[in-house]
Amino acid sequence: MTLPIRKLETLFGEKLHRNVQISNYTTSRTGGPVIGLIPVNTLDEMRKAAISLWEIEMPFRMLGSGSNMLISDKGWDGVMLLNHCHNIKIHSNEENPTVYAESGANLGAMARQCSLRGIGGLEWAISIPGSVGGAVYGNAGAHGSDVAHDLQSALVLFKDKGEYSLMAEDMAYAYRSSFLKREHIPAVILAANFNASHSTREISGAKMNEFNTRRPATQPQGASTGSTFKNPEGDYAGRLIEAAGLKGTISGHAQISPLHANFIVNDGQAKAQDYFRLIRMMQEKVKAQSGINLELEIELLGDFEDD
Repeated sequence: MTLPIRKLETLFGEKLHRNVQISNYTTSRTGGPVIGLIPVNTLDEMRKAAISLWEIEMPFRMLGSGSNMLISDKGWDGVMLLNHCHNIKIHSNEENPTVYAESGANLGAMARQCSLRGIGGLEWAISIPGSVGGAVYGNAGAHGSDVAHDLQSALVLFKDKGEYSLMAEDMAYAYRSSFLKREHIPAVILAANFNASHSTREISGAKMNEFNTRRPATQPQGASTGSTFKNPEGDYAGRLIEAAGLKGTISGHAQISPLHANFIVNDGQAKAQDYFRLIRMMQEKVKAQSGINLELEIELLGDFEDD
């Protein structure tokens, strides 16, 4: 690994943070070291960093909120680009309002800013802790809506063909998925434009308060990766896991939430392997109980042990 590290140091200098413990940056508070972490503060920095890493064939991921990923305790032989690109512009004077957000912007923060300007339509995003880039990549959704419903376009940098503005239909969205995610295409989401609607601060704020009130009653608080599995068609992963008798099951310092069985929570000392052990248990027991193969919503990085 000496040669890639030297190349990284030459390319990024003091911006490169070596051997970073990724648990400090993930919502599950788990994960071992990564080769390097590089903060990017502007879209131009993001473009240059991604192109440089592709040129030296160094694996990398964008790191926004740090949700929806589980990184091995042994670490991962790649680089994280820490996405600090969070500018938001609300075009409220148009007949059909739109919202521009850079990929590092917090999805909930975008919804709040819109509401304060009397712009509605994106209230569903208030309870999602992830970033705009991750949401566009994985078609995040809540409260009966999702990115596919409201995305106008996304600005995407591809490894092999440069930068394109893709319309929502170009993303080939499916449930919690886009063609970028399904096909593992080397690309970086830079920014997105969303369709919105005229509302009032009072009406929009009331909707968000309702959603915020509902969330603690149905989803666990504290450290987790977010929803572990996608809901199978016509059913719910949480219901299937609970039916398999696993709700509340503990492995090490991780637990299948007693509140919502599709969440794994960390008591403060959990390892990624604790999470992984529960993930495999959930898949095996649900398969045996109902014949359904649970598909992960989160991404696994690094080596895990089937024990």
